[in-house]
Amino acid sequence: MAIFVTGGAGYIGSVVVEQLVAKGEQVVVFDNLYQGHREAVHPRATFVQGDLSNRSAIDDALKRHQPHTVMHFASHTLVGESMKQPFQYLGENITNGLNLLQSMQQHGVRKFILSSTANLFDAPRKMPIDEEEQLVPGSPYGESKFILERMLYWLDKIHGLRYAALRYFNAAGATAERGENHHPELHLIPIVLQVALGQRDSVTIFGDDYPTPDGTCVRDYIHVADLAEAHILAMQAIDQKSRLYNLGNGKGFSIKQVIEAARKITGHAIPFQNGPRRPGDPAVLIASSERIRKELHWQPKYPDLHSIIESAWNWHKKHPQGYRGGSK
Repeated sequence: MAIFVTGGAGYIGSVVVEQLVAKGEQVVVFDNLYQGHREAVHPRATFVQGDLSNRSAIDDALKRHQPHTVMHFASHTLVGESMKQPFQYLGENITNGLNLLQSMQQHGVRKFILSSTANLFDAPRKMPIDEEEQLVPGSPYGESKFILERMLYWLDKIHGLRYAALRYFNAAGATAERGENHHPELHLIPIVLQVALGQRDSVTIFGDDYPTPDGTCVRDYIHVADLAEAHILAMQAIDQKSRLYNLGNGKGFSIKQVIEAARKITGHAIPFQNGPRRPGDPAVLIASSERIRKELHWQPKYPDLHSIIESAWNWHKKHPQGYRGGSK
């Protein structure tokens, strides 16, 4: 039986697929290629081009491939965009997820892994943030993930659907073959590396007056390969019970620290300019991952900022135009 991965042509999904295939799993990728790349899909995975807004397409794929687990990455994921286009997030993210869950119920698929978010925690009472923290979504994007988590709670209670909701912080880094390639690119580390490649003139820092040591936002960066391993461990564990986990390295780095680390790794100056704050951006987000470390013995292999940025730099040098431009 297969593992069905929605959004498996995207950044995190493609790395999860890569690791699943390496472990000998049969994998089916379901993706509309809106933000994903066909070239990112592992050649040993089955690819189905489809959209979660089309319930019959989901039904056909689940009936044909009969997966035992669904991993759900397909989503609109930009906090800032969700503040400008809330209906896209409160509409499509939720209705598409509902379509998927209804189809799973119809076809007897009983295990689900949700790609959730740290944007559930807009007003944390303590730092690092653990799973007992109050849920106060910081944007329509965070709200959409909160609603999906609540759906999963009730489907577990009513239908016995076992799930894991993995609330991760800033995914970063790359494997040898798969990296971060969005159009347009809005994430910090690939933007910084585009400056080093001469594709941008500078980095814009959105807000330098936050209550942090250097005035810029502090985030918890986690290597995408470590995230992928957490998904696989969670899938193996939910036969016993459904689970909620926060995923991060447990320490934060400011935007200026990221830029300085990238300067050392790339050997480029990487100039920056200051801009206004963005709506929905909290000053500090750092995860406590003690629960998953204790319960599933998850241990990040790339816990330091240098190794995360270095792996991303190696991929971007090899793929300066991303997947669409091929590699040198």
